Amino acid sequence: MLKYSAPLDQVFHALSDPSRRGMVERLGRGPASVSELAAPLDMSLPAVVQHLQVLEASGLVRTEKVGRTRTCHLVPDALDGAGQWIAQRRTNVERRLDRLGEYLAETDQVTRVEESP
Repeated sequence: MLKYSAPLDQVFHALSDPSRRGMVERLGRGPASVSELAAPLDMSLPAVVQHLQVLEASGLVRTEKVGRTRTCHLVPDALDGAGQWIAQRRTNVERRLDRLGEYLAETDQVTRVEESP
């Protein structure tokens, strides 16, 4: 298996959980406190904090504490590596499908010529 960079692995790991993806989506609309992120989730506040730690370790989220409130911010650039990785895979698959389509079109033309009276 190919080795990928640790930051990319961390981003995909962070995004592998639906609760963390939901937090990322929410933070895409703007900063939020930990309590605001926890409100729609069916889990304890300590569990939410653990999920946020995973998001922070991946670089997707940064937090700052002002007084008693911890505010979370999305770091959009952290998604760039994952986006590029996905785009490269998509390009490779599309090239293969294009070649397959060309091959099938050529095979179909040969079959039609052979079947002609």
